[in-house]
Amino acid sequence: MAEIAKVGVIGAGLMGNGIAHVAALSGLPVVLMDVQQAALEKALATISGNMDRQVKKAVITAEDKAAALARIATTTTNDAFGDCDIVIEAATENEDIKRKIYAALTPKLRADAILASNTSSIPITRLAAATDRPARFIGMHFFNPVPMMKLVEIIRGLATDDATAASVEALAKRLGKTPVAAGDWPGFVVNRVLCPMLNEAIQALMEGVGDVRAIDEGMKLGANHPMGPLELADFVGLDTLLSVMKVLHEGLGDPKYRPSPLLAKYVEAGWLGRKSGRGFYDYSTNPPTPTR
Repeated sequence: MAEIAKVGVIGAGLMGNGIAHVAALSGLPVVLMDVQQAALEKALATISGNMDRQVKKAVITAEDKAAALARIATTTTNDAFGDCDIVIEAATENEDIKRKIYAALTPKLRADAILASNTSSIPITRLAAATDRPARFIGMHFFNPVPMMKLVEIIRGLATDDATAASVEALAKRLGKTPVAAGDWPGFVVNRVLCPMLNEAIQALMEGVGDVRAIDEGMKLGANHPMGPLELADFVGLDTLLSVMKVLHEGLGDPKYRPSPLLAKYVEAGWLGRKSGRGFYDYSTNPPTPTR
């Protein structure tokens, strides 16, 4: 098992900047890459703000924050990944985009470097087959918000070797996460169980079984969930939820995984949840108000 001493992250969005955040805080140098310089600047501001909250809560010190930020280098090209032991791809949940990223990335990597995907549902074996290193390709699925959520799903593809799995499990622990092994099936463990529940809540809303408040309050009070399913769907992102449901439906072929037509309609409207300011709730008001 090779120890991971330097981490690369592709994608400076919500997940990518969170992964860079925890890696840098753990003492590892990080290369954060995005094709847009503005996205990198926004990511660094987000990381700094999130670390400020950790300082206020006495989770870390101001010195810890300064040292962690100094460990993060940003880039808009793949050239800086040449000395990384692992590169974690945290791009949008689109298989074609991920394949294009791997095609451009792998020529820049060392032969022994590990390539991991933060995909939430796309089969790892299929992604690995699109690279030059199936034995050193693995799924490393973090959860949002990365600095707070303790779980990381570790998903081996058919060709992933033992050394790669051991190195990535050790990395997850160093980042302060709890790794769990998940089989390479659509949705893995968490999304296989969670996303159909969220989809069913949306279907119940469409059929008039209850309105937004009835469904969310019912699940919070009746099932002791900290967030209602529609509130959680907004938090996850309705476009992400739709992508996962499509992967489940196509990969497993069972009609129970069919995305709700109402979910598809919201995504078509650009109502993606919190990140767009509107989903099943309108986030321009305080507190947010249901849109149905």
